[in-house]
Amino acid sequence: MNTAASVTDTSTIPAPAACVAIAAAGAVHLLLASLHVLSPEFDPSWRVVSEYANGRYGWVLSLMFASWALSSWALAITLWSQVNGIGGKMALGLLIAAGVGEAMASVFDINHPLHNLAGMIGVLSLPLAAMLISVRLGRTQAWAAKKKVLLWTANLTWVSLVLMVAALILMICGYTRVGNKTTPGIMPFVGWANRLLVVVYCVWVVTVASQALRLRRQLSR
Repeated sequence: MNTAASVTDTSTIPAPAACVAIAAAGAVHLLLASLHVLSPEFDPSWRVVSEYANGRYGWVLSLMFASWALSSWALAITLWSQVNGIGGKMALGLLIAAGVGEAMASVFDINHPLHNLAGMIGVLSLPLAAMLISVRLGRTQAWAAKKKVLLWTANLTWVSLVLMVAALILMICGYTRVGNKTTPGIMPFVGWANRLLVVVYCVWVVTVASQALRLRRQLSR
């Protein structure tokens, strides 16, 4: 029998932080979409998002990563009073770490040795944070009614990560060499998988922040 494990005070949710998380995550989507228009020379089917740094609009990519970091940190502030206990704070720590990786990516582009480290921190930390935070929130009395949507979006984060890893493996295995030039094999889709990951990660942030705002507003009525 599932029961709410704890009670949280939704009046302590900082609405401005939730709004910043939503706005910053939305900016990530808009900036990513704009890069498709500004740099059409990068084939989105097999060129990952970070490769836009090699185009004329690398600053747009840096702004996208910075917005992504801001969304993660703002969500951590939003949820600080809602996720309790050592495990809860560790989960929030993973969300903050994801923001650190995203912020690093805004400074260290794909040509810098630290970019891979930034990617590992950002890409791997967020699905863990999403699952742990969503599960813990769903066990509280205030958030229990939002459990289903939280878990759905949280599960999509790791699914998108698995898809990207699988696409990367398939692309590497499918590389063909024509003369002195190496090209991807048939039906490369690592680029789309990478973009899906960015979109899904931000969708989870928007979902949680939006639910936090709703709970805060319901209390004030």
